[in-house]
Amino acid sequence: MSSFFIKKKVISAAHNKGDLKRKSNADDGKGRSKKFNKRVDEEISSDSEDERADPSRRKQDEEDYEIDETPQDKKLRLAKLYLEQLREEEDKKAEEESFEADLIAGRLQEDLLEQKGKLQRLIAKDLIAPDPEEIRLLRGHKLSVTCLVITPDEKYIFSASKDCSIIKWEVESGKKVHKMAGGRKGTEERHVGHTAHVLSMAISSDGKYLASGDINKLIMIWDPVTCKHLYKFTGHRGAVSGLAFRRGTHTLYSASHDRSIKVWSVDENAYVETLFGHQDMITGLDCLSRERCVTTGGRDRTVRVWKIAEESQLVFHGHEGSIDCVQLINEEHMVTGGDDGAISIWTVNKKKPVSTVKKAHGSHGNGGLEQPNWVSSVAALHNSDTVASGSHNAAVQLWKCGQGFRGLEPLFSIPVTGFVNSLKFSNSGKFLVAGVGQEHRLGRWWRVKEAKNGLYIIPLKRQAKEQEVVQ
Repeated sequence: MSSFFIKKKVISAAHNKGDLKRKSNADDGKGRSKKFNKRVDEEISSDSEDERADPSRRKQDEEDYEIDETPQDKKLRLAKLYLEQLREEEDKKAEEESFEADLIAGRLQEDLLEQKGKLQRLIAKDLIAPDPEEIRLLRGHKLSVTCLVITPDEKYIFSASKDCSIIKWEVESGKKVHKMAGGRKGTEERHVGHTAHVLSMAISSDGKYLASGDINKLIMIWDPVTCKHLYKFTGHRGAVSGLAFRRGTHTLYSASHDRSIKVWSVDENAYVETLFGHQDMITGLDCLSRERCVTTGGRDRTVRVWKIAEESQLVFHGHEGSIDCVQLINEEHMVTGGDDGAISIWTVNKKKPVSTVKKAHGSHGNGGLEQPNWVSSVAALHNSDTVASGSHNAAVQLWKCGQGFRGLEPLFSIPVTGFVNSLKFSNSGKFLVAGVGQEHRLGRWWRVKEAKNGLYIIPLKRQAKEQEVVQ
């Protein structure tokens, strides 16, 4: 402690001496004053150099400052530091909350657009055609594959065939996980499963139930995890040609060649109601989250939107032949294909297509006998501008929908030999699956002998760009 007071005295004396010098210099001439200033500058410079050369001296000075600081000053300094830290934390928190709010607002806006059927993610322009060697073929069915579904987690695919069987595949490895074997005709009473051509399948959005329908008028309900048979629904008077679960529920819609649609509650293993309106056999069905579904009426050349709660239906005309397949793009728009070779985009607000491509898959025959190739399947990447179609012209075609779903532009085609009877995009849009066979799923009008009955898993590569969303 004594050294501290001594040092304080020395410092004080130095200050006093400096004051005396400054007074005497003020009385002297101009030149002596400049000379003194120069010497003071030199002395300050010398002190700085000494401090740099001797770190212990600088440390000692810092200690002296700390000792010189009163408890009140220290409290004030620490309080200021604490307040500064609080301010920084609050600013950071505000930034994070703002970012989260922007994310939530963006998500809510997308949800609102999706509910209104106006959400259209523009991803088609970034899609790149895969290399042929990247396309995988999974074989296991003896006859034509007629339908398929992809599990919500995109880890498995279920495919069904005219050989009456259903196969569960693992996407990553391409291996067969399980087979629900088909039975022979006449063994319906003792065989667990289908004994006739399976034409349609659907899986619930939570992956809890799998439904399959056959030409024997039966609907089977399965557990997709264990592949165990749960229920059997009867009631249709014709082949079950279309199945779809309402998203977020276990309500099942079924369409049949008996021209009716039936509503089922799978949780309760119960029939709910039947809807009538088509004038010919129904060939396709789809639905999303709203309490309604869409159907194609085959040779009655109509597309119908069924409003279940209101017990009403909207009727749409546009194709020149049988309309064989349909899928919803979002809640307000859908894509259809038919044996007239055309692909059409529809909105529920107009009774005619908003866009149509004729001879979408070319034609066959010569001269006056030239006929368009039938469009046997369509698929849509939900809430996007990307759709796909299949025929028997050895290609799956991808299309880009114009803004507001007006106009269809071809993107690229993928070589696939045989009848493309079913197409499904994975939810993420990472891959497209095509169910292929030697025959059309609904009949045996002709065969493509060189085709291989199976599933083609087609990867969808994208350029590294951000997705755009338009209203």
